[in-house]
Amino acid sequence: MGTISCHNASTATVLLPLALALLLSPAASSDPAFSCGPSSPSRSLPFCDRSLPAARRAADLVSRLTVAEKVSQMGDEAAGVPRLGVPAYKYWSEGLHGLAFWGHGMRFNGSVRGVTSFPQVLLTAASFDEGLWFRIGQAIGREARALFNVGQAEGLTIWSPNVNIFRDPRWGRGQETPGEDPTTASKYAVAFVRGIQGSSPAGGGTPAPLQASACCKHATAYDLEDWNGVARYNFDARVTAQDLADTFNPPFRSCVVDGKASCVMCAYTGINGVPACASSDLLTKTFRGEWGLDGYVSSDCDAVAIMRDAQRYAPTPEDTVAVALKAVYSENLAMEISGLDLNCGTYTQEHGMAAIQQGKMTEKDVDKALTNLFAVRMRLGHFDGDPRGSSPYGGLGAADVCTAEHKNLALEAAQDGIVLLKNDAGILPLDRFAVGSVAVIGHNANDPLVLSGNYFGPACETTTPLNALQSYLKNVRFLAGCNSAACGFAATGQAVALASSSEYVFLFMGLSQDQEKEGLDRTSLLLPGKQQSLITAVASAAKRPVILLLLTGGPVDITFAQSNPKIGAILWAGYPGQAGGLAIARVLFGDHNPSGRLPVTWYPEEFTKVPMTDMRMRADPATGYPGRSYRFYQGKTIYKFGYGLSYSKFSRQLVTGGKNPAPNTSLLAGLPLTSKDTASYYHVDDIGADGCEQLKFPAEVEVENHGPMDGKHSVLMFLRWPNATDGRPSRKLIGFQSQHLKAGEKARVRFDVSPCEHFSRAREDGTKVIDRGSHFLMVGKDEWEISFEA
Repeated sequence: MGTISCHNASTATVLLPLALALLLSPAASSDPAFSCGPSSPSRSLPFCDRSLPAARRAADLVSRLTVAEKVSQMGDEAAGVPRLGVPAYKYWSEGLHGLAFWGHGMRFNGSVRGVTSFPQVLLTAASFDEGLWFRIGQAIGREARALFNVGQAEGLTIWSPNVNIFRDPRWGRGQETPGEDPTTASKYAVAFVRGIQGSSPAGGGTPAPLQASACCKHATAYDLEDWNGVARYNFDARVTAQDLADTFNPPFRSCVVDGKASCVMCAYTGINGVPACASSDLLTKTFRGEWGLDGYVSSDCDAVAIMRDAQRYAPTPEDTVAVALKAVYSENLAMEISGLDLNCGTYTQEHGMAAIQQGKMTEKDVDKALTNLFAVRMRLGHFDGDPRGSSPYGGLGAADVCTAEHKNLALEAAQDGIVLLKNDAGILPLDRFAVGSVAVIGHNANDPLVLSGNYFGPACETTTPLNALQSYLKNVRFLAGCNSAACGFAATGQAVALASSSEYVFLFMGLSQDQEKEGLDRTSLLLPGKQQSLITAVASAAKRPVILLLLTGGPVDITFAQSNPKIGAILWAGYPGQAGGLAIARVLFGDHNPSGRLPVTWYPEEFTKVPMTDMRMRADPATGYPGRSYRFYQGKTIYKFGYGLSYSKFSRQLVTGGKNPAPNTSLLAGLPLTSKDTASYYHVDDIGADGCEQLKFPAEVEVENHGPMDGKHSVLMFLRWPNATDGRPSRKLIGFQSQHLKAGEKARVRFDVSPCEHFSRAREDGTKVIDRGSHFLMVGKDEWEISFEA
């Protein structure tokens, strides 16, 4: 999504306080906007008939609009049509980790003045817990409905989640994503979308009405803000078909096919020479043709204007609007489908009429787009009369926001995501009753804003780490140490004096939105300014090894801390949301056993020599290109993907034979076997849907908690091939399960393995194939060899 001021991030910084003031200024709550009530002039028309399919109702409404009225619907702030009883509507609202100030659709100035602020997404992803992700989406959707019912929302189309792949550790928006792995991002997408839209965790169809509408963004291969003079607005991402197939597109496919998302947002960037929001291959062939999107396609904010102003893709504004709206794939010319349906911004509203008058597009092109838009509004129940009486969500109100359940969920998410990176000699957990004087040092110890990351709303309550430690301990002294995360000035002398006179020292360091955010990528992976020298000096002066807590979005190179014996423990706490301080304290003092695992690789500083503009995932040893992510990277790491310690010892073992039968590969007999180079393989398309279903098999893993504490453990199952040649990953995650175990307890967790999905790899042309021969399921160091032979 774009910032408050879409074209200029620095302008957004200035405008944000004004925007917040407007959103929080006192105003009485009003009734929700709706159509087709008892007094509506259109109550007897087909678009008000709830028994008809949403698309048919939408088409009827669109057929009754004048051309001018149609054009007025083409931006994120759609005008009302009073003569038909159609209220104005605002499509842009945000809900990445809680409802947010960003956008135009939500206000926090009535009976609801605060909402639940969950951890930033990357930290939540570290839990590897699909059930948790679903419940967070569900809570955000409920709070959105509640705001709508009390008249503080002018739309229920939530432009979340962000499921772009966190390809480069410098990316400023990586914090918003589920990480670098396509399987993790895909599962997060499905769980969150089902939660926010009101489905069950298992799916099983789209709810009617939708609780809220989810929009998966930003398709596709978008992961650069502003690097070395290249901005997202004019960046043309050169991406191979292979990388699109097995890295960038899978989360969006899962959003649509499995999560049933009702919207996909296209990105600012170009993809192989074509702006994403004008790509017929992406919008028409892929989203609608292959994936079957039932919903609308929105641009990122002002992306249509940028196609002409920055990318020079079309000669005139009218041509630009037409190219985006039509985006018709040549093989689908007979299909009644559209390209882009909605422009975030006013560009299509300003130039749409002229585009029709000049013959650049037809009224029918507009009709198709508007039918998709109104169909989603129909599915939200906005044309079913007063939602407080006609909707299953009609009873939700102010009392359903910031509930005890939602607050506890925010705490659960934060503490389940925290990753223990180092714990020398078991320094943690601490006994709160045995701790005397404590020094809390660091700019991130008492800054409520840093807990939220970006895209946040007014939290119902906030506990900083300092607040939480003061509630646990009596003798706590605090020093910020740095003037900000940039740490251009460090009070090293004061910090050393405080540390040397305290029994225990907690250092709360890391980053802030001044280093990483929308519109801003990092240039270094090191801690900014004088942070490292401050940490080292404090650790050297302290009476015992210090405890370092990192609040960051993206990874940092902390090699110096890994190897320093005076730094006894290191924790990564992301941007942990409103309950972040309490979650950290609960982990430090053993009220919660840490179970988070890194959803991204932590790279060394030398990785910054790799151009951010190089989109290749696979390594190229001939040129020294190291590759990206745990699947392909061939360089040194600070911490590996999936790394995370616990206060307990857990073991995992694959259960082979008996309950884990090998797949029945006899059905492969007679299928064409392709041999190329050194490989022989079956095409997944040749196996077919029925064959893929028959190949599925279960795999069980026995997990044991050897103590000494109760706790959760995430079991990650990988697949590896006998070799990583021909573009194969070194390994790939195929699934994960989170299991809570008491000390001494054993349990078995089941994985449903689908060879067509999990054992396949993408060839250079993007087609999926399964290699003949051995494949290895991996859990920890345990492996199970499975051979694919006809």
